Amino acid sequence: MSQFSMEPNNIPTTRHTLVHVPVVSGPWRDAWRAFQHNKMALVGLSIIIFFVIIALIAPWIAPFDYKAQNLVGRLQPPSAEHWFGTDDLGRDLLTRTLYGARISLWVGFLSVIGSMVVGTALGLVAGFYGKWADMIISRLFDILLAFPGILLAIAIVAILGPSLENALYAIAIVNVPTYGRLVRSKVLSVKTEEYITSARALGANNVRIILRYILPNSLTPIIVQGTLGIGTAIIEAAALGFLGLGAQPPQPEWGKMLSDSRQYIQNAPWTVIFPGISIMLTVLGFNLMGDGLRDVLDPRAKR
Repeated sequence: MSQFSMEPNNIPTTRHTLVHVPVVSGPWRDAWRAFQHNKMALVGLSIIIFFVIIALIAPWIAPFDYKAQNLVGRLQPPSAEHWFGTDDLGRDLLTRTLYGARISLWVGFLSVIGSMVVGTALGLVAGFYGKWADMIISRLFDILLAFPGILLAIAIVAILGPSLENALYAIAIVNVPTYGRLVRSKVLSVKTEEYITSARALGANNVRIILRYILPNSLTPIIVQGTLGIGTAIIEAAALGFLGLGAQPPQPEWGKMLSDSRQYIQNAPWTVIFPGISIMLTVLGFNLMGDGLRDVLDPRAKR
């Protein structure tokens, strides 16, 4: 008759193996996590999101038509009917401020995108190929940078004619050298790396090297500068509008609204306060967000 041994060695046991699941991570995910810890950058992002939302839904939340005039109710102070008051033509300032966000953000984003695309392309060519291409493109950048930005924009709009679209083109042209020189300097440092030499040894052509290796490694400073550049573009658009070279009546552009109301600043200060605060907050939002991105994406800031 068999006997069962009750010794510990004969007792069947079950072993549990702990499986460590790797945490998905990457440079952009790590950057986002670091960005979330920057309170001022989050404030800037919140401001930007707020103005983007009101710009998108302005036609549905605006209480009046931004072109509707009421000369009987001109220069009325803020009230229950007109929260921001009215301007010199009796138009509702809240409505015009809401629609002004659409124009200012539209000019800011499109002008920066245009200058980024052109400047990046020229910077890649100048930095990668060098020699005569670098010389010609660099001299072009030097010529554009020899003029103060706003004066060059005024000259371009004066030649093309006053309009919002021409102001957008002028702002984009003025800012091309900023992105071009930034990308050129980045390319000069990246193209000497060992992985570029390895790509050449494997038979990769110049176009593949530029698009696959050099451009992705040059995106960080472009993104940071682009974020900061949107705020600058909004100020430049407001300056051109203030001088009468940007948006034309009855377009409710913030700079043009300031220009039309400057003679009423003592008797009706609300006509200047609300467009001015809108410009200030929007530019502040992009500057705070840009500073936060620079702290997160710039490796030198982590030392």
